[in-house]
Amino acid sequence: MSGTAIVILLVLILVALIVLIFVLLRRRQAPAPAAPPAPRDPFAAEDQVAGDPRTLKAGDMVEYLGVRYFVRGSVRLREGGFTWSEHLLDADTIEGTKVWISVEEDPDLEVVWWTEHDIGDMTPSERTIVVDGVEYRRDEHGTADYTSEGTTGVGVQGRVEYVDYEGPRGKYLSFEQYGGGQWEAGLGERVPTGSMTIYPGGGA
Repeated sequence: MSGTAIVILLVLILVALIVLIFVLLRRRQAPAPAAPPAPRDPFAAEDQVAGDPRTLKAGDMVEYLGVRYFVRGSVRLREGGFTWSEHLLDADTIEGTKVWISVEEDPDLEVVWWTEHDIGDMTPSERTIVVDGVEYRRDEHGTADYTSEGTTGVGVQGRVEYVDYEGPRGKYLSFEQYGGGQWEAGLGERVPTGSMTIYPGGGA
């Protein structure tokens, strides 16, 4: 082999080595592909609110649709093995109308915002009831034992009869009768994901 051929061969080997080193360096510098996000439940409880509504108690604060309310008291209800709670909010900003939050797991966590409704002579005797142009269909009827904490407007403990109606698009109508007294009613709307924030109050 002539000297010229040897030089050309060495040059080609050198070029090949340079190209190989360049490719290896580029691969080493390239960022690793990002791992795909772990699958998660879009209806998980932590997405419903900021804070845990299952721990609500008197003294806590709730912010909903830009307005803050203090929890004045809570009613804890039990029917057989099923439990849920209702919390009275300080509603001075809306002309004294009572505002409540109900919290239950059946089995998914559901938080409903309630405002009292003047029912006049209306009673929950019909299978369907129309209120303000919205039709509600009777869903549940039962009697539960309750205990109350803080300011709620009901006794410390007793029994309450309830009749729940369900309307379209997360709307509800509920009747309650504490201790055999008069029926009281409220209109409810399911709290949308991420629209409510809970600030725990002081104390245990």
